[in-house]
Amino acid sequence: MNSIIKKWTESSLILKIVIGLIIGAILGISLPKWSFIGFPGELFVSALKAIAPILVFVLVASAISKARKGVGSRFKTVIVLYLFSTFLSAMVAIIASTLFPVTIHLSHASTAVAPGSLGEIMSDMILTIFSNPIDLLAQGQYLGILFWSIVLGIALKMVASDTTKEVLTDCADAVTLIVRGIIQFAPIGIMGLVYTSVSESGLGIFTQYGQLILLLVGCIAFVAFVTDPIISAVALRRNPYPLVFTCLRESGITAFFSRSSAANIPVNMRLCERLELDRDFFSISIPLGSTINMEGAAVTITVMTLAVCHTLGINVPILITIVLCIISTVGACGASGVTGGSLLLIPMACSLFGIGADVSMQAVAVGFIIGVIQDSCETALNSAGDALFSATAEYYDRMKRGEPVNYLGEFAI
Repeated sequence: MNSIIKKWTESSLILKIVIGLIIGAILGISLPKWSFIGFPGELFVSALKAIAPILVFVLVASAISKARKGVGSRFKTVIVLYLFSTFLSAMVAIIASTLFPVTIHLSHASTAVAPGSLGEIMSDMILTIFSNPIDLLAQGQYLGILFWSIVLGIALKMVASDTTKEVLTDCADAVTLIVRGIIQFAPIGIMGLVYTSVSESGLGIFTQYGQLILLLVGCIAFVAFVTDPIISAVALRRNPYPLVFTCLRESGITAFFSRSSAANIPVNMRLCERLELDRDFFSISIPLGSTINMEGAAVTITVMTLAVCHTLGINVPILITIVLCIISTVGACGASGVTGGSLLLIPMACSLFGIGADVSMQAVAVGFIIGVIQDSCETALNSAGDALFSATAEYYDRMKRGEPVNYLGEFAI
């Protein structure tokens, strides 16, 4: 038994995930009614979601309590990268929507409740941050978890003994070990998730909303393979694609099928360990990225809003598109704590063009219909970007200090 476990843990995780993906797709097509096959996928995502808040809390508190000088500059860099990439993603969506205008059939409105305004979103976000820390952990509200873990870390840095700090570090190591154990089941979990997606959606979704899906996926792919690599290349002045492909392969694939940024936080932290990043840095930058690095959300909000405008024949002035980019960027950053995420921010963006909620909520309904594809691609882009820009920020800092930059051993940049 031990030899089997050893062979399983030592074999390539990516290869096992690809095999699980293929098996899940075949089973989804051939046995669509055997719903129990999808249960391991639900279990895998549930386990990651359960451990992720605890992992973030103890890692951040431990990192802050023992923080060294010089880490702060990396946080400034990564925040700029997160926000700038999200803004550029909205710009890409506007350009693509202008070049390839898409219309949608508006008939049935969504019953979901959308936030009233950007101010309402931001005020709700601030109130959430200052909520009960235990409730935040239970609900997986990462901005609040980050805030309280930083506060605790600062307090421990001021008053705790070295022994107490070491105990917190041991707790962080223990939770990290649990996460590594859960990730070993990723191939089985991915198999279940793929089975559920294929058996429930099939290919029928492409017939009615094919053009809209192609536009969304095209924008997201352009950001993933062009815009983000350019940002990383400008910062590092090296070929970014080995790093980009590594992040997409090891983070994006898992996020695509789990469709949960929260569930992918442990996966990204494991990737950052393999990239040999500083744990004091990535233990904060990764959960921070899951809340403010919302490139995919910015694409969704912008594309869906302009699709409504094109359907209604509304002219879109250049000045308004710039405002739309800003609102999509800021709104997307606040979307992480909103049920329904980016889709429920569409009415707010539509209001820029005088479109009422009765019409814009129909676009939200369309978004939920194509959500199995839209949300998967959006989450994959967001999550891979978290890892990419965390690595870019740290490598940029190392380069400024004249240190060598290597990752995954076989790749050198």
